[in-house]
Amino acid sequence: MSTREKIQEDVDVAEMESNQNEIVLYNDDVNTFDHVINCLIYACEHTPEQAEQCSIIVHYKGKCTVKTGEYEELKPRCTMLLEAGLSAEII
Repeated sequence: MSTREKIQEDVDVAEMESNQNEIVLYNDDVNTFDHVINCLIYACEHTPEQAEQCSIIVHYKGKCTVKTGEYEELKPRCTMLLEAGLSAEII
């Protein structure tokens, strides 16, 4: 593989990654762990273990990226989280 091919490959990967958005979930003093876990399982299709880990990270760190993907895929998922009373945004 030539240097030119390697550089082009790195650029292609970087461009693919830059099109990714994230749903960031924020901590609040209102919702219970069980509610947050259930919402992540439903809206983000997390496993129970993933949802529990994300809820713990949100609790201790204040925020956590809970889903990554294309904006159009994330928008309805983020809306579900917001409608459930959670604090989230797409970045």
